[in-house]
Amino acid sequence: MGEASHRRVIAIALPIVISNATVPILGAVDTGVVGQMGEAAPIGAVGIGAIILASLYWIFGFLRMGTSGLVAQAHGARDRAEVSAGLIRALLIAMAAGLALIVLQIPLFAAAFRIAPASAAVEALARDYMALRIWGAPATIALYALTGWLIALERTRAVLVIQLWMNGLNVGLDLWFVLGLGLGVTGVASATLIAEWTGVVLALWLARDAFADGYWRSAALVLDKRRLLQMARVNTDIMIRSVLLQASFTTFLFLGAGQGDVRLAANQILLQFLEITAYALDGFAFAAEALVGQAVGTRSASGVRRASLITSQWGAGGALLLGVAFLLAGPQIIDLMTTAPEVRETARHYLPWLAIAPLIGVASWMFDGIFIGATLTREMRNAMFVSVAIYIAALGILVPAFGNHGLWAALMVLNATRGLTMARLYPEAEARARA
Repeated sequence: MGEASHRRVIAIALPIVISNATVPILGAVDTGVVGQMGEAAPIGAVGIGAIILASLYWIFGFLRMGTSGLVAQAHGARDRAEVSAGLIRALLIAMAAGLALIVLQIPLFAAAFRIAPASAAVEALARDYMALRIWGAPATIALYALTGWLIALERTRAVLVIQLWMNGLNVGLDLWFVLGLGLGVTGVASATLIAEWTGVVLALWLARDAFADGYWRSAALVLDKRRLLQMARVNTDIMIRSVLLQASFTTFLFLGAGQGDVRLAANQILLQFLEITAYALDGFAFAAEALVGQAVGTRSASGVRRASLITSQWGAGGALLLGVAFLLAGPQIIDLMTTAPEVRETARHYLPWLAIAPLIGVASWMFDGIFIGATLTREMRNAMFVSVAIYIAALGILVPAFGNHGLWAALMVLNATRGLTMARLYPEAEARARA
């Protein structure tokens, strides 16, 4: 395995960055093909249906991060049996979660439309869309586990292959089913469903060495009580942290809605800059997960430090480039996203916040990767509790005083606090390697 190096960081990060870049394309094609039907209801149905399902699946997103950290440590310790067993445990959880969503789909969908009501036409089409796509729940959640496993072993090119296959097939089937066969919303759902199941089959084939040694057949190994409890603890901590983070962004959106329609629209456009930042820096955070996790597995505190420093250097460089790019090209990007003059002007007014956002937030993103690799998930969760408390206080002080500028300032406070609180706890990552 060897020590962390700049070459290894790029080898891990670059495929993830390319993979992430393909994600927005699929959403645009889904919207574009149903838009050719000439009606508003199908566009709204696909949009709201996809959001509801993504929210349900996101609950189990902890499987990606938890699997990555635990398997990376087993890989670093050269424990091939645990590397295989870690994947099987995650896949069992994924299958159980996916089946539960299928069984509970009726009450879940009813609750979703009670929270976010839509017109009768949109709701009817959205229900048709979700009733078909929900059968892909086991595959989608299993892909979280498989992706985490592949990242832990530094096999991010395999992750890229899976993403390109799924998105490419989905786009092709979208065009055929909707524009060629006229299947409408059910055509979009069918395309995604097929892409999800073929994607998980491809991922299992790319991870086939996990099944080569037969460790996966050992119930005593896979269902080891100590390992299961560790997995439950790690995943629970990550889930709580993720819920708190999502709640923080939801609060931002709700408070932004109170600033008026134009500012709400401008904020929504500017949040896409944050999404671009997250997609771009994910690769370096994932590299930290793999390399720090392996260093912990080899019981090398110096390896943890080296992996943390090298991945963070690349993350900081990426953040600086993004900040400069947003400052220089931000107005042009805004113009591509909206033609409304007042929204364009308002978004430009708040653009400086997005120019500094990557630099303020990079520490929190990189420490997330470091802490996941070291499985310091309790510390990451506690840091989030502290950060959210300070964020709420900042909202209470800054928004009444400075309006939408105060709202963006509070969001910067959240990310800065996340980075600072985890930086204070970083020595625990090196201590974990000595334990």
